[in-house]
Amino acid sequence: MSRRSKPDIKMEPSSGRPVDYQVSVTVIEARQLVGLNMDPMVCVEIGEDKKYTSMKESTNCPYYNEYFVFDFHVPPDVMFDKILKLSVIHSKNLLRSGTLVGTFKLDVGTIYSQPEHQFYHKWALLSDPDDITAGCKGYIKCDVAVVAKGDTIKTPHKANESDEDDIEGNLLIPEGVPAERQWARYYLKIYRAEGLPRMNTSIMANVKKAFIGENKDLIDPYVQVQFAGQKGKTSVQKSCYEPIWNEQIVFTEMFPPLCKRMKLQIRDSDKVNDVALGTHFLDLRKISNDGDKGFLPTLGPAWVNMYGSTRTYTLMDEYQELNEGLGEGVSFRARLLISLGVEILDTSSPDISCSTEVQVEGVPNISEVEEFFLFGAFLEATMIDRKIGDKPINFEVTIGYYGNEIDGVAKPKTKGKKGDGDEEETELIHNSSEEEADDDGDLTSVATTPPMKPVITDRNYFHLPYFERKPCIYIKSWWQDQRRRLYNANIIDNIADKLASHILKERESVKPEVTVGFDYFSQFLSLANKDQNQSGRTKLDRERLKLCLSEVPQHSVPDVFIWMISNGKRIAYARVPSKDILFSGTDEERGKDCGKVKTIFLRIPGKKGFGPAGWTVQSKIEIYLWLGLNKQRKDYLNGLPNGFEENRLSKGPGLPTTPPISLTYMMKQIFQLRVHMYQARSLFAADSTGLSDPFARVFFSTQSQVTEVSTETLCPTWDQLLVFENVELFGEASELRDDPPIIVIEIYDQDTVGKADFMGRTFAKPVVKMADEHYGPPRFPPQLEYYQIYRGNCTAGEMLAAFELLQIGPNGKADLPPIDGPTDMDRGPILPVPLGIRPVLSKYRIEVLFWGLRDLKRVNLAQVDRPRVDIECAGKGVQSALIPNYKKNPNFSTLVKWFEVDLPENELLHPPLNIRVVDCRAFGRYTLVGSIAVTSLRKFIYRGADKQANNFSSTGMNLHLEDDDKDGKGKKKKRKKGDEPEEEELDESMLDWWSKYFASIETLTEVTEFTRHRRFYTCICWLKNTFQSSCVFSNKVYAKELENEFDNFEDWLHSFNLFRGKGGDDDDQNVLDEDRIVGKFKGSLCMYKVSDDMARDTSFDSNMGMFQNIPHNDPINVLVRIYVIRATDLHPADINGKADPYIAIKLGKTEIKDKENYISKQLNPLFGKSFDVEATFPMDSTLTVSIYDWDLVGTDDLIGETKLDLENRFYSKHRATCGITRAYAIHGYNVWRDPMKPTQILAKLCKDGKLDGPHYGPGGRVKVENRKQTDEHLALTVLNHWEEIPRVGCKLVPEHVETRPLLHPDKPGIEQGRIELWVDMFPKDMTAPGPALDISPRKPKKFELRVIIWNTDEVVLEDDDIFTGEKSSDIFVRGWLKGQQEDKQDTDVHYHSITGEGNFNWRFVYPFDYLMAEEKIVISKKESMFAWDETEYKIPARLNLQVWDADHFSADDFLGAIELDLNRFPRGAKTSKQCTIEMVTNEAEMPTVSIFKQKRIKGWWPFVGKVEAELHLLTGEEAEKNPVGEGRNEPEPLEKPNRPDTSLLWFLTPFKAIKHLVCTQYKWLAIKIVTALLVLAMLALFLYSMPGYMVKKMLGA
Repeated sequence: MSRRSKPDIKMEPSSGRPVDYQVSVTVIEARQLVGLNMDPMVCVEIGEDKKYTSMKESTNCPYYNEYFVFDFHVPPDVMFDKILKLSVIHSKNLLRSGTLVGTFKLDVGTIYSQPEHQFYHKWALLSDPDDITAGCKGYIKCDVAVVAKGDTIKTPHKANESDEDDIEGNLLIPEGVPAERQWARYYLKIYRAEGLPRMNTSIMANVKKAFIGENKDLIDPYVQVQFAGQKGKTSVQKSCYEPIWNEQIVFTEMFPPLCKRMKLQIRDSDKVNDVALGTHFLDLRKISNDGDKGFLPTLGPAWVNMYGSTRTYTLMDEYQELNEGLGEGVSFRARLLISLGVEILDTSSPDISCSTEVQVEGVPNISEVEEFFLFGAFLEATMIDRKIGDKPINFEVTIGYYGNEIDGVAKPKTKGKKGDGDEEETELIHNSSEEEADDDGDLTSVATTPPMKPVITDRNYFHLPYFERKPCIYIKSWWQDQRRRLYNANIIDNIADKLASHILKERESVKPEVTVGFDYFSQFLSLANKDQNQSGRTKLDRERLKLCLSEVPQHSVPDVFIWMISNGKRIAYARVPSKDILFSGTDEERGKDCGKVKTIFLRIPGKKGFGPAGWTVQSKIEIYLWLGLNKQRKDYLNGLPNGFEENRLSKGPGLPTTPPISLTYMMKQIFQLRVHMYQARSLFAADSTGLSDPFARVFFSTQSQVTEVSTETLCPTWDQLLVFENVELFGEASELRDDPPIIVIEIYDQDTVGKADFMGRTFAKPVVKMADEHYGPPRFPPQLEYYQIYRGNCTAGEMLAAFELLQIGPNGKADLPPIDGPTDMDRGPILPVPLGIRPVLSKYRIEVLFWGLRDLKRVNLAQVDRPRVDIECAGKGVQSALIPNYKKNPNFSTLVKWFEVDLPENELLHPPLNIRVVDCRAFGRYTLVGSIAVTSLRKFIYRGADKQANNFSSTGMNLHLEDDDKDGKGKKKKRKKGDEPEEEELDESMLDWWSKYFASIETLTEVTEFTRHRRFYTCICWLKNTFQSSCVFSNKVYAKELENEFDNFEDWLHSFNLFRGKGGDDDDQNVLDEDRIVGKFKGSLCMYKVSDDMARDTSFDSNMGMFQNIPHNDPINVLVRIYVIRATDLHPADINGKADPYIAIKLGKTEIKDKENYISKQLNPLFGKSFDVEATFPMDSTLTVSIYDWDLVGTDDLIGETKLDLENRFYSKHRATCGITRAYAIHGYNVWRDPMKPTQILAKLCKDGKLDGPHYGPGGRVKVENRKQTDEHLALTVLNHWEEIPRVGCKLVPEHVETRPLLHPDKPGIEQGRIELWVDMFPKDMTAPGPALDISPRKPKKFELRVIIWNTDEVVLEDDDIFTGEKSSDIFVRGWLKGQQEDKQDTDVHYHSITGEGNFNWRFVYPFDYLMAEEKIVISKKESMFAWDETEYKIPARLNLQVWDADHFSADDFLGAIELDLNRFPRGAKTSKQCTIEMVTNEAEMPTVSIFKQKRIKGWWPFVGKVEAELHLLTGEEAEKNPVGEGRNEPEPLEKPNRPDTSLLWFLTPFKAIKHLVCTQYKWLAIKIVTALLVLAMLALFLYSMPGYMVKKMLGA
């Protein structure tokens, strides 16, 4: 069993360091927004930043296509927890905030974890968190991307928006999340906290005590929880170090949530400002599982531990942000008892309320409290930083709040509280520990080592003189017994390690075994289930057990912290996870470092640990740790190196023994360490020259030695043997043989003044030979190995070395193998690496092609004038010729030179080759301009071509094959030729370069999204019919730079960047290296073993060595023609979130700024321009294409630029001067642009490749009068397949468009947009090329859409008639084309429609400009009255029709609407009856038509009701010839509608109205009134006649 564990070499904490991020959001459009006649706008919100789109009027499906960019400079954790919120707001203006329609939330981490860190063209589903029963509130289509510094985002090529967007299939959710997300309640129960740090205990406490008269706990804690942009708080517990809340916080959010982490924070409430005491993040992915046997997020009841700054109270806490959860905590802060449950809501039930806080009744049953025992022994403390070397140093170990001198040791009576509050149990614990702590109560733990003064090791480091007496610490602590969780995690880590090692073995063996994994897992389950302690198991424990998950979201024992304290001040720390040192009787469950000696490097806490400060080791300690239950502790010393005696504190007789406070080693071994330092490569540049003066410092135990300094190099060859005599190591010899301590090697840069700069560090383990072993194979002598050097978290080179540790036996050094090396008298006492270890050398010849130098920057403010290149490899080298005048001609006069050198046979051990450029100044002075080390020479090694290949190509057989091929291809072409002439005129009028471009994009997207794009389908079909092949007219669109496809065009001419200046101290050093580039050396290398039988060709030019047939490097004049098509996703440059871009081109001294043709307020400008520039290579070889933002006032801002190396393109074998087209045409949109015809190009390629040919076969004259033409076709076919030719073939650059990222010097590594362009180059000494292609953007074509509204039917009836009381509507129809709301037109009103029928016979006329290929209407208008110029918008062609109810005195009522996409809308129904709402809802299944093909369509369409309309599309010219009037006006007036008389107002037909009132509306009321009137009349008559009648009767008259 190995007794030592491997330390982690990366020193710097990676989590808390701020990084540059850019989040870009494109809001394309919204659909199906819930609401009537709204004016929606979209708000994009990330954290505190908000940005708004423009407002679109009266539409439920607005189209925006607006692009927003947010820049951040924050640590990754903070960035990924930020929440991106998209919300749609309805009718917001200056005075009112608008009403929220719906929102969508997800965290930035989810976006970043997507492939390519982006969601592209996805639909975000809007919901309303305040009304969760409402369901979907609409969709927003958007692109969201997150870029960190150095990421490149590959955009799926911006083909035009796909037509039928399947919203459900393209929702904005990560892979694996169901499309139908439900609402859920997240119940977080917060029970209590303990172990809170003692706040302001000293002075403030005494002041308060004096005033108040009692000593209260000075802390008012509460818990704050943040999740998915919502916040909840518990109540504040006043003055309480062990608060009990028993409260629950409920969040209502969709499930699964798109926000991963819940943030819990214990805060101290304060009148001035609340401070965080500790933070914990709950990652919902770790406490749930979405598989078939998965489970909802669940946790606890369980304790979570919080870590943060140190527990010592200071008024200004310098590590406060650690308590906020930024960076790794350096001390235990508190633990919180919580549980989390999730309940999926049934939104149909009525009693659903929103986020509330409720009291919780019961307190959960948590498992028993056990006494844990932690033991540690410090075996060695070395490499203590010299800044703290003069004060006494001690180490403190803490676990949770135990062992901390401030908190003191928890006395037994407080231990009772940790249980469930049972009296008896408290008593039990009380008694059991009483006996140990009764007379000297502090003995329950010894948490600190005694202070000790360090001793000097060397100039940089000190060590503590422990020698044979090793100090120990031990701590007793009381925690719930949740070891099972940690055990399970350990078992799974164990299985993972075993499987990994097994896989390695399997790779080597022949018959792999598959069963091994199952054995491990069945063993895991049996171990995990044998634990009978069920009381503390939570649901999560059981679920995780089923799924064998490793990480532990429910904590148990807190982590262990080791602090180095110098003179009472905390300097550096290390954190050891408790699971790694936890003991178990079962091997599989034991922590990987339990009972082992662990090498730990202590770090500076908090922010100070970033950057160079954190890279120096504060201290390296060898420590032995053991953690387990107190009752298991009998074996806790077993893992220590043997041969020690324990020293205990003396106690009274009869008392149990205490653990030792130190160990004294009786047994020690003496060794000699031999360190063979051979060389290093790719080291960090530490000096301003761009080089370093490296030396290595080797530390082993308490000794250190240094190599000599290699001056001015990044690839030193030290070739030195360092011998460490009399190294004392404690422990048994056999243990040391299998598991020796590690060796630390640090590389420094020697400075003449000041101290040496740290350049990197690496670790190694020596090969050990015991005194009784033989020094010989297989283990000895040791082999040289490469060791990776780290500087912080970044790699900083490699070191080649070997290490051996030899035991000195009883005979002393006489038994050691002799140190035999060439004794080098020049090097004095320095020993070289001995023969058996140094590599075997052979003689190599290195040939160097010196071509030229480019882009050299000034050195010390002076221009470089007479540069020279020095090449050096393994001590030998060669110098180039001097360039007499760099400005006039930066190329070398002598092209090839060579030198011979002894190099190792093993290619992996080849030293780097150094290239340096020096400037020869007056008086024999030399100044270093820049340098580069070519670390891998592998690609430059010449391996002779196969003999067979040569024979094959010389027989000409392949040419014969090629001939047949040509014939075959020729015939195919000829068939095509047959029908080309008739079609030629047609294609001239119809097609232009843009047809070709759009078709190319289409082929690009078709590959990936064949099903979704039907965009240019018709165009392609038509072309296919014309040419029987669509490839004729497409050109290749590369989604990245052209040189990426062709290996940087370094087929024979390589560019080596020259560096100068110090390396950057950044996480990502490659990015900062760009600032250090001072120029380029162009040339090449070729190396081969020197042997006699070098076969030479007859035409071999000995001056050129291996570089035969390369062109001369004299200056050459070239016409460069740059075609810029468009730019996409530009970074906004103006306050309004837009830019006014224009192109600037710079080549040599020529600068073109196309300022007057800027494009107003556009982030995706279409330029379509070509520029001709004359250049002379080699002086003008770098072309810079920039995009600037035009400003009315002040200077124009650079948005981004891209640089192209034209020279490598020009000379490349891939022939990047002018792309080869797919087909040959003399005129038309596909015209051949190159001045050389295909036959000439082919002849030249054959001549250069020494091929016989080309021969055009007799088959080329079938049915074609003009033979020359077919030869061109045949030649072109061969050129398009040139890579298939053996030996000399390579892919020729096709006709293409390349997409290049735009970068800004101030924001290195973050794209500022992209530009699409291509470059043609024509040498001036050949025939002049034709005129440039016309690629100017297509002008939109004028169209006129005439819409006749004939009738409506079944329209909703809104109004109640006052007199007649019946339902009716005063219907009118309004229509407009999307984006032209100001041009909306209304029909007249059809009053008083009772049946919902309306008759109009009314014509709308809409003129518009349209781009056929993009299917967009083009609108130019000023954004506001203050705008300087018009902005061009491209909007999908959609016709909106709305039906309204006209009101005289109030606002008109909106009844319904339909939006028809003019390119694909459902065919209208023939009759009103056949017209159903399915026509719109089931759009996917309905046959669709395009008005641009049909020209005229009539039918019925549904909205809230139905409308009969006729759409008629005319071109601008046709419309001028046949004008029509709007409404029913001349010319071509429509007849007046025949409206039924009910529609007339009631006072025109009073009788009818009365009849209607009496007979229908108020029939029963009328009857009742008449009856009542009759009764009343009778009664009146009765009363009237009664008296007279009575009198008559009485008088008897």
